[in-house]
Amino acid sequence: MKLLPFQYNDPQANGPQYLEDIATAYWYSETLFTAVDMEIFTLLEPEGKNLAEIAEASGVAPAGLERFLQALCALGLLERCGEVYFNTRVAREFLVKGKEHYQGSSIMWRRYLVPNWRSLRRCLKQGGRVRFARRDAGAARMVQRTRRYAQAMDSVAKIKIKEILPFFADLVLTGEILDVGSGLGALSAGLLEHYPAARATLLDIPEVLACTQEIVAKTELRERVAYCPANILEPWPLEQGRFDLVILSNIVHAYADAEIAEVLGRAAASLRPGGLLLVHDFFREHSPEKAALFDLNMFVNTFNGKVYDAAWVREQLELSNLCVGELVPLESDTALLFAAKEAGRLQNICWDRRSQLMARIKRLGFSGVRPISVDDIKIPGWVGLRCRYGCDNFGKPHCSPDSLTPERTKEMLGDFRYGLLLEGTPPTRDFQRCVLEAEKEAFKAGYYKAFALWAGPCALCAACAGEDGCRNQKEARPSLEGAGIDVFATARGAGITLRTLADTSDYAKYFAILLLE
Repeated sequence: MKLLPFQYNDPQANGPQYLEDIATAYWYSETLFTAVDMEIFTLLEPEGKNLAEIAEASGVAPAGLERFLQALCALGLLERCGEVYFNTRVAREFLVKGKEHYQGSSIMWRRYLVPNWRSLRRCLKQGGRVRFARRDAGAARMVQRTRRYAQAMDSVAKIKIKEILPFFADLVLTGEILDVGSGLGALSAGLLEHYPAARATLLDIPEVLACTQEIVAKTELRERVAYCPANILEPWPLEQGRFDLVILSNIVHAYADAEIAEVLGRAAASLRPGGLLLVHDFFREHSPEKAALFDLNMFVNTFNGKVYDAAWVREQLELSNLCVGELVPLESDTALLFAAKEAGRLQNICWDRRSQLMARIKRLGFSGVRPISVDDIKIPGWVGLRCRYGCDNFGKPHCSPDSLTPERTKEMLGDFRYGLLLEGTPPTRDFQRCVLEAEKEAFKAGYYKAFALWAGPCALCAACAGEDGCRNQKEARPSLEGAGIDVFATARGAGITLRTLADTSDYAKYFAILLLE
């Protein structure tokens, strides 16, 4: 699929084409707007439809529709098999009404902003926004606009919370969360689902909170959510020093310097001594092209909103005597700033991808997860002898000594940078199932070469196939000892206290190594 404008590695390499693609960028958006407005993607679920069926259901002429569907295929939103059109994965997940992560509300809100963007030249001449809602629009229409905006921002927040949650992997939240300018509360809802002992207070204007209450009332979270209708630019009717976590998501960019400085100060004052402040927003240091365009969006659509430097926001937080961490870019176009009254609180945040993965893996049930360099995995010459002459399982299908020779193991380790040493306890089958889940988690986290080895023979199947060969090659993994690895020396090198068992009833430790690139 062709890259959109602003995604070229070197725009200077083909200047005319780059400029042409910028000039026609609206072709992409207008095609998407129209398809979402017509509910094309919802119409095609679950089995797809042919041209005639789509034309009849949507009430448009087949000739033009066919060309439109071809464009959606070219954009990677549809695919065609024979005469039938189907949604691609991205359309099925994000553009079908009723799906959990439906983004249609957010997309159509962007379309609503198009007329304001067409006033950009007038805004530049005037020095600010020139298009405003009609004063006689009526209260009902204003409420409708407010709800539409809240729904748009909420659909985005449901995606963002998936990126944000891993940073909380090592944190335990049992107290109160304050979500400022909460919209429909998607960020809080994600945290409450993750932390069943926590409660949340949503602070927003009454029109938004009324819509939020309607939604939350239908969920299991209704008893754990409180509402505080207020203008965030005025003093908050809440007790200071009360909250364990205060969230400012997509708030900073909406206001002028002096206004947001006051908001940040109120957020800091709301924290209890061990509390944590999360600022989620656009920042000029991350995704600078999108940040600059979003800043223009605020210029033509708000009175005084803009995108700030993270350094400026950091300064404001430090003026409130908060300790502030480094800017944390998300994989998407926004980033995070964490702040706390106590510097030690920031140490509990999983800052990097590996730390996040380790925290997720530990929650699977391991007693320990430690990073180790592949250079610290010990492969001496004697281990194979102990396998051959000291183990009842030698040569049996569930512990084949030929799965990996020590030489092949050393060669394989050259394809990896480090591993995770996983520590667990009996029963063996449960431990090995957890190891496979850990390998799956690593793969989903982007470590496509993730591969596990465990100590001892395979115990996955209730009854081994024996001489007939393995029936479960998909899940079977090599033995560490069979691959020539000295488990004792490797574990001790990682700082784990380990000794041989004097009695078979003594407490046993199980180990595995998850290799990562």
